[in-house]
Amino acid sequence: MNILVVGSGGREHAIIMKLAESEKVDKLYCTPGNGGISRYAECFDVGATDIEGVVALAKKLAPDMVVVAPDDPLVLGMVDALQAEGFRTFGPKKNAAIIEGSKVFSKELMKKYGIPTAGYEVFSDSESAVKYIKEQNTYPTVIKADGLALGKGVILAQNEEEAVSAVKSMIDDRQFGESSSTVVIEEYLTGPEVSVLSFTDGKTVVPMISSMDHKRAYDNDEGLNTGGMGTVAPNPYYTEAVAKECMEKIFLPTINAMNAEGRTFEGCLYFGLMITPKGPMVIEYNCRFGDPETQVVLPMLDGDLAEIFEAIYEHRLSEVPIKWKSGYCTCVVMASGGYPVKYEKGLEINGLDEKGQVENAFVYHAGTKFKDGTFTTNGGRVLGVTCNALTLQGALDKSYDAVKKITWKDEHHRKDIGARALKALNNDPLDLEYKQDMEDYIEENGVYLRQ
Repeated sequence: MNILVVGSGGREHAIIMKLAESEKVDKLYCTPGNGGISRYAECFDVGATDIEGVVALAKKLAPDMVVVAPDDPLVLGMVDALQAEGFRTFGPKKNAAIIEGSKVFSKELMKKYGIPTAGYEVFSDSESAVKYIKEQNTYPTVIKADGLALGKGVILAQNEEEAVSAVKSMIDDRQFGESSSTVVIEEYLTGPEVSVLSFTDGKTVVPMISSMDHKRAYDNDEGLNTGGMGTVAPNPYYTEAVAKECMEKIFLPTINAMNAEGRTFEGCLYFGLMITPKGPMVIEYNCRFGDPETQVVLPMLDGDLAEIFEAIYEHRLSEVPIKWKSGYCTCVVMASGGYPVKYEKGLEINGLDEKGQVENAFVYHAGTKFKDGTFTTNGGRVLGVTCNALTLQGALDKSYDAVKKITWKDEHHRKDIGARALKALNNDPLDLEYKQDMEDYIEENGVYLRQ
């Protein structure tokens, strides 16, 4: 097989490297790709949202499959356009990608089909939204832009002033363009967050190994929300009992709900969950592989990714064995100073070899360029330094040892990736209050957590 991957980040690099392991795959292409991806796949200068350009490139290359990885082209209908020209694809069609493309759609879907999620209201004018916020007078409160906003369209307001400011910025000032012309105001949930990506062909759903993302820019979960500053897998809060409950109350009901709406989902459906004292609830859906969750999930896959993609397209996912490696995988994101607001590009990266790698780790490139034998920065999130080990601490130690070998001007990374997961594994006293809440819930509902 020759496969074209659409996208340019660490997620796409991880997908390409997993596809490269397949005996089925002969040639890999990527558009637009990045510096690191270019060392493993032939890259082209066609933007990920240029539907006509990607279709034209596919006609030129004649790949056996096109993998559309980012949210924007999926929501815009790139898969529909490629299939109309006879190409085999991986990724949902436009009418299914709306599950991420519109927060209003996804919340109303969950409400209609009884899928557990936070209470909410929808607003398209700031005056009504502000009135609601003042009437509720409950903080923190969650304010979400309806459409896509590069992972930055969620504001956790700690007080009335922050909430009113967020609403006015989104609706009146169009902070995220038309994506924030409508907002969802949600109740604030408590508990550990869990990311669960899943393979689905619309009939069968196969959850991947769980992961824990770190969204805030700085240590101790401080600073602005980002696209993700690091991940660990598996997530220790996602026990066998929680997984069983999620399958029964969230995963299968979501697939069935989309089928009932005539929006069959085929591809990777991402479940952003919170394990509350009342049980798991959906925070958000994504219509694609998460970033940087993919960078820790796919290295743990004990299977052929190309075979899985083929099976999903042919609606026979149930026939493919999918297993996961033991141990842990960790990814520390190295970012440009100033990310996620303002940052400099074009800075020379030191410490990488000719493949953009360092010894004893795998470095996924998210925002790099490669020219004249040199890697330079070309984005906010630049690298994802990833390692496997039998223990979480061992994987983290390896990732941070590798991070020390890589430098550039004003480089920034969080130094506490995996800290909360370690506390959970070690029964740290900071988590005892949450643990007691969960034990009370388990006792009342007859659900048992794996010790």
